[in-house]
Amino acid sequence: MSAGSPPARGRGQSHTRADIALRGIYEISKILVVPTRLETTLANVLTLLSSFLDMRHGIVALLDDKGDPRSVVGIGWKEEQAHRYFERLPERAVGQVVTTHMPLVIHNIDNSPLFAGWERSEPVPPGARVSFIGVPIKDRDRVMGTLTIEQVWDEDTAYHAADEDVRFLTMVANLIGQTVRLMEMIGRDRERLMDQQRLLEKELSSQGSEDSPAHPRGPAHPRGPAHPRGPAHPRGIVGNSAALRHALEQIRVVARSHSAVLLRGESGTGKELFARATHDYSPRAKRPFIKLNCAALPESVLESELFGHEKGAFTGAVSQRKGRFELADGGTLFLDEIGDTSLAFQVKLLRVLQEGEFERLGGMNTIKVDVRLVCATNRNLEEMVARGEFRADLYYRINVVSIRLPALRDRREDIPLLAREFLQRFDQEHRTRHELSPSAIRVLDNCYFPGNVRELENCIRRTATLAQGDRIVDDDFACRHDECLSATLWKSAVSQPFPIVQPRAREPIGIPMPSPFAPTPFTPEPAEAVISPNPEDPGQDNVKITRQELIAALESTGWVQAKAARMLKLTPRQIGYALRKFGIEIKRL
Repeated sequence: MSAGSPPARGRGQSHTRADIALRGIYEISKILVVPTRLETTLANVLTLLSSFLDMRHGIVALLDDKGDPRSVVGIGWKEEQAHRYFERLPERAVGQVVTTHMPLVIHNIDNSPLFAGWERSEPVPPGARVSFIGVPIKDRDRVMGTLTIEQVWDEDTAYHAADEDVRFLTMVANLIGQTVRLMEMIGRDRERLMDQQRLLEKELSSQGSEDSPAHPRGPAHPRGPAHPRGPAHPRGIVGNSAALRHALEQIRVVARSHSAVLLRGESGTGKELFARATHDYSPRAKRPFIKLNCAALPESVLESELFGHEKGAFTGAVSQRKGRFELADGGTLFLDEIGDTSLAFQVKLLRVLQEGEFERLGGMNTIKVDVRLVCATNRNLEEMVARGEFRADLYYRINVVSIRLPALRDRREDIPLLAREFLQRFDQEHRTRHELSPSAIRVLDNCYFPGNVRELENCIRRTATLAQGDRIVDDDFACRHDECLSATLWKSAVSQPFPIVQPRAREPIGIPMPSPFAPTPFTPEPAEAVISPNPEDPGQDNVKITRQELIAALESTGWVQAKAARMLKLTPRQIGYALRKFGIEIKRL
């Protein structure tokens, strides 16, 4: 480090230059691991570097295979300005760093033949001299770029041998080289994975055209479509709707490959069952299917669960234990709620996916595995990547093929089948016998079930538990008595993806009654609705809005109620009132 550097002068002799260099390497390494644009990362590195060295200019130049600069970054400069300044540097000076693979130190550029005829872009104080240090950025034995700095020495700073600075800059250049190499490798993997995704999507598209009315396949079984290369009835999946058949057909096609699958959808749509179907349809069907909920365990326990541990690795590790990756070798590993993992854990998971190897906690032996990964989440990973909450490189690893599972409201014809299946399971557990009446089916048909299949099962079990007789009728449901807990739960949502209506007064048995989540049937209304304060919901202002204005706002925002509310300067709850007032059915785009 230079004797006149600000950190050394400010701290006196309390810290050695080696201590300052170590702290600089640590701070720079933290910048290099942040997932962001490469040019931004390098600019941040140079800015931090300037706080540890007395430097006027700093340039990181990455070279292509021909030796021409492909990316140039400077301190506080735009890329175009940094590129122009780099081109002004003497070609012989930069070329010597590249060809010799060694650092170059010039104590005074005015006396160096390498800088003969070179004109400074900025004046220097009288009597001052400018030094130049350049170090190579390497990828193994290949020079992929250079890191160069200029330092100005005036009468107030005593010049010294630059060995400390050269060693420090060489370590920084090595870190930059490793980071660039890793990013290039990730970029190549991303392109390869995207090519695989495009091929699979093309195959799915062509498969879908074969399933068109011109190529009928016959009726599907209520528990799922049969297929010669997989189980006739996927375990636990009940339904015969078009949306369900489409999702299962995608699963069947994707299962033939070894590509990672990301199951997306709302909570309660049965992601674990679809992950099991992916395994059962695949060539790995006879191998293990291992599952783990990432959100259910703290990070320290999660790492041990996935990678295993050796005896004595930590307090309580009384024996060796295999992890889920090792147990799933040759088969399928299902990681649920992958979006709830930390960035530190994502780095460890990425290594296993890239290299196919890992070490148990506390172990030294590298274990290789062949695992097909299926992940699931109900979170928006794209937004998380943009906010830096989820690593982009891991996102591309797990999202080779993305399959969106339909919500229950998108497969309403499956509700009676599912309800009877859940009731049958309840009766088997409790050794009872129940049946659903037509009026009970009508109540279920009119419910939106924002909690999806999980909420439907809860509703059936609660109703069967409290039913007075063996035949369940509409009056047995909680919503008929203003006791539906889901209505209370979802009514408080700020942004509602579906219309919510208040429970109504009890009606005579036999007359279908809308549930708390049922869309209000359309009835002719005046051309203008007045949204007045609700005695149970104070704070709602009187707002006048026409049906045409409401529909226009919804159309322009893709039927997203929160956006339409902002456009009309209303609250989402007021939008919900207006939708029910006009009887407008929400479109699902």
